Amino acid sequence: MSGRGRLISLEGIEGVGKSTHLPALAALLQRRGVECVATREPGGTPFGGRIRKLLLSSETAPASAEAELLLLFAARAEHLQKVIKPALARGDWVLTDRFLDASFVYQGLGRDLGMERVQALVDWLMPELRPDLVLVLDADVEEALARVRRRGQPDRFERQAPATFARLRQCYLDRAAADPGRYRVVDTQRPIGEVRADLERRVARMLP
Repeated sequence: MSGRGRLISLEGIEGVGKSTHLPALAALLQRRGVECVATREPGGTPFGGRIRKLLLSSETAPASAEAELLLLFAARAEHLQKVIKPALARGDWVLTDRFLDASFVYQGLGRDLGMERVQALVDWLMPELRPDLVLVLDADVEEALARVRRRGQPDRFERQAPATFARLRQCYLDRAAADPGRYRVVDTQRPIGEVRADLERRVARMLP
């Protein structure tokens, strides 16, 4: 493909299936002849991976919300420069498990830092780059947390209270409702095959 690639982010609270469905979407694009990069945040680079490990650990995670937010954006800065921007410039598509919306939801709302602080960092770091499509994977909080428990030992973010996850989920839904042109909410409480087919249809509609 020629020209700028496309950026698609998968968002949602824990347990909704982002990491499960992202590889299938990457395989779909490859079958259609589209070069793509599958990645995640925080992470995507060796530097980002170290920050991810620090943030998810109960022992070494920063105590302050401000430090958490700045670490996430440090990882994102490296991710943008080393992975996302080069891929888009080549004409590749990028699929990422979490991106900007996660910072607004988890730190702006969940850590009570406010959307304005997050927006200021977004405007400074990437004033013109936004996802072409945001797929908000959605599930009832009780169902999502049951899935997390079945996976094994939860990390620091996964151990938040159900009431907190309910607020985070609603924030995702509110962001999607405010920008229906770029956001699509996908019900993930259906059989996995139905969910995957739905996601693939939505991504396929972006293909030329």
